[in-house]
Amino acid sequence: MRIRIVGGGPAGLYLAYLLARRSAGHAIELVEQNRKGATFGFGVVFSDQALGFLKDDDPETHDLIAPEMERWRDLTLNHAGETVRVDGIGFAAIGRRRLLELLERRLETVGVVPRYEARFEGEALFDGADLIVGADGVNSSVRAARDFGTTVEELANRFAWFGVDRPFDALTQTFIRTARGTFNAHHYRFSPTHSTFIVEADPTTFAAYGFEEMGEDRSAALCGEIFAEVLQGRPLLCNKSHWRRFPKLKNARWSVGNAVLIGDALRTAHFSIGSGTRLALEDAIALDAALAEAGEDVAAALALFEARRRPAVEKLVAAADASAAWYEDFPAHMELAPYAFAWSYICRSGRVDPDRLAKLAPGFVSAYRAHAGAEA
Repeated sequence: MRIRIVGGGPAGLYLAYLLARRSAGHAIELVEQNRKGATFGFGVVFSDQALGFLKDDDPETHDLIAPEMERWRDLTLNHAGETVRVDGIGFAAIGRRRLLELLERRLETVGVVPRYEARFEGEALFDGADLIVGADGVNSSVRAARDFGTTVEELANRFAWFGVDRPFDALTQTFIRTARGTFNAHHYRFSPTHSTFIVEADPTTFAAYGFEEMGEDRSAALCGEIFAEVLQGRPLLCNKSHWRRFPKLKNARWSVGNAVLIGDALRTAHFSIGSGTRLALEDAIALDAALAEAGEDVAAALALFEARRRPAVEKLVAAADASAAWYEDFPAHMELAPYAFAWSYICRSGRVDPDRLAKLAPGFVSAYRAHAGAEA
């Protein structure tokens, strides 16, 4: 089978590796419009299970990546001058560039060489291919070339993705109220020396500070001043750190003819739940499995991929949407006292009920109940 994968991010790289590993008979072409090594952002975060979903079927890839991940067991919230630590809510993270390098290394073992700075558009995407996979992100050229029933809703808040050469000891959320508005920062280490630092502002605050007219460097400097205490004087680092509105992207159809979408080209999940990269890798696993089962019948394989994968994806995206809705209203939530605020935050996606939270985070729940009783 002649397979063209468009997009050299985690989903595209891992799918190319899986397909080539399973069948040397495929002619696999992986094309990426950017130069090798170019990527935006800093680190990517996973839940505490990290790459556990790879361990059984692909222990080599798991064992290559897992040792390079930063891990922690707690979550920290800074609000109203108080730090609340939530025990048992663990995460893991790795630099995005490093993750791509490790996946490229796996690809070398199966003889697939990506073509960088190669862009296909329109019908040229489909020439000479039995299967076209759009793994090319939110601005997918594959999706633009066919009618997948795409809808995009941009959220109101603005965010900018920075980095900092300061390692935080846990995934931390810092909420700040200034004379001109409210901010939130999502920050976590992705290497022993560096952290991701995402700054989010509601629309009123964004306008009050005039960020629309600022370039990256000025925005980074001003955000560094606003979050100076938590940054401990370290400057924020830029890498395509433009202010954006998060796009809630969905497709009614996952495939059209011999074209299929995976990763962020297929759907987005708000960054606040840390599942985007995992979803993309799991898409690759599911598509490879469907192709293995259906053989040369592309239509059957794509139908099988969607039928099996859609329920799990929709469940997680619903949680991501609920989390995003909480963040869209975070200035109002900041009226709560610190422990009540933390409770609201932890339960925002609907995936954690009080009984489960008591098992996951007994220390936090005990402290929350003590504070609730004192405030009653």
